[in-house]
Amino acid sequence: MKKIFILTGEPSGDKLASTVISKLKMNNPNIEYLSVGGTHIKKLGIKSIFDLKEITYLGFTSVLFNIFKIRKKINKTVEEIIKFNPDILFSVDSPDFTLRVAEKVKNINHNIKIIHYVAPQVWVWRKNRVKKIKKFIDHILLLFNFEKKYFDEENIKNTFVGHPLIEKKDNVITSLDNLISKDKKIISLFPGSRKSETSVLLPILLNFIKLMNKKKLDHLFVFHATDENKEFIINKVKKTNLDNIDIISDEDIKNQVLSNSIFAVSKSGTISLQISSANIPSIIIYKLGFINFMIFKLLVNVRFANIINIINDKEVIPELLQKECNAEEIYKTVTYFLKNPELIEKQLVDCKKTLEGIKSKSSSSSEAALILNNYLVS
Repeated sequence: MKKIFILTGEPSGDKLASTVISKLKMNNPNIEYLSVGGTHIKKLGIKSIFDLKEITYLGFTSVLFNIFKIRKKINKTVEEIIKFNPDILFSVDSPDFTLRVAEKVKNINHNIKIIHYVAPQVWVWRKNRVKKIKKFIDHILLLFNFEKKYFDEENIKNTFVGHPLIEKKDNVITSLDNLISKDKKIISLFPGSRKSETSVLLPILLNFIKLMNKKKLDHLFVFHATDENKEFIINKVKKTNLDNIDIISDEDIKNQVLSNSIFAVSKSGTISLQISSANIPSIIIYKLGFINFMIFKLLVNVRFANIINIINDKEVIPELLQKECNAEEIYKTVTYFLKNPELIEKQLVDCKKTLEGIKSKSSSSSEAALILNNYLVS
């Protein structure tokens, strides 16, 4: 029986990997799996060698302070992969963890094919990584077509498969009647999947809700949580006297809530593509510690944090970063958009045009699954 080891480093990668593996399982059920995965991979009946929370760190200082723990986890992961002896190591995103593991695995066992999904953002920073990747990656699956040139230059085998978060999905239609009052206008809030992100952004978002409630009480604020951080958010919300908040982690319900929202406030990241794909207006927020931010500023090659803005080289979706990432600025920006529907319409038109330009011709997860299967049968 053929074997695949699935290697992820955070909840977003776990979710992306699960979309591919669920397709692969349908096409080829005779595969044995092992993983470093989260709740999405586990729901497919695949064992994870340890909890994803143990390796999810944000920022340079957080990684630095936990360097020995991370190194220990990398070595343990390599050991387990070699012991499992898979035909394919399928690594997903989180390059500072997954690619370090992949490189060590390739050095020990050159016969294991390494297929990486979600290219490291070499167009943002550390472009020289491409030369290093060339030594151990067999095939890289790209989310965006403009990434191809960076890997073509080094003759690294690559395929543009598109982004699964902007695919049309046959979602389960879930009635929200018992969950949400029809007289409430929904504002969706995305505080991040890592606890280190959520712990920074959640207090800011709670203060934003308080400001909104001073003016109007007809909004329902829904936090889109993960299974990993839902309890953390619930416990923080309980300490407030806010009663127009809901917290959800079920994927089908989250999709339904988002599609019924009038606006979204989201941390910077791939989730913004899903929001734009749902045709919901939004703003982006993010905040790093001072040292992390200064290091980041020195290293990055782009003007914007959001992928839609990076592609357009202009601010299509407002970005409130660092000192601007505060309750007052979020309140001002959201209320300004809600009072000016023409701004919302312009953002949605620009986002739709951008998404059309980065979509693949078929399903991203299906294309990725097909490539994995081809390696297994070749």
